[in-house]
Amino acid sequence: MVKHIVMFKLTPFESEAAKMERMNQIKNELEALKGLIPNVVELKVGLNTNPNETWDVVLESEFPTWEDLNNYAVHPLHVACAKNFIGPVKADRACVDYEF
Repeated sequence: MVKHIVMFKLTPFESEAAKMERMNQIKNELEALKGLIPNVVELKVGLNTNPNETWDVVLESEFPTWEDLNNYAVHPLHVACAKNFIGPVKADRACVDYEF
């Protein structure tokens, strides 16, 4: 199994409410991919509520193999989600992938 963890820091927003709205949209769009992309064993998104921390959104997902993770990465639905919902507001990204 492969664990894929990604953290996103978002760009500044005009209000905290606008930021939370976009964070929830990202969460919903990413979590919807679990039922749409083959071999996604687990996929959940957490939203940071601690203002003292750097990262805003975390994605935790699991795949049976590295090939499945690579297929997820280039799947058109994942690419569209990243381009349309995350990309426009992404200030930074960190990722860790490991076998377990």
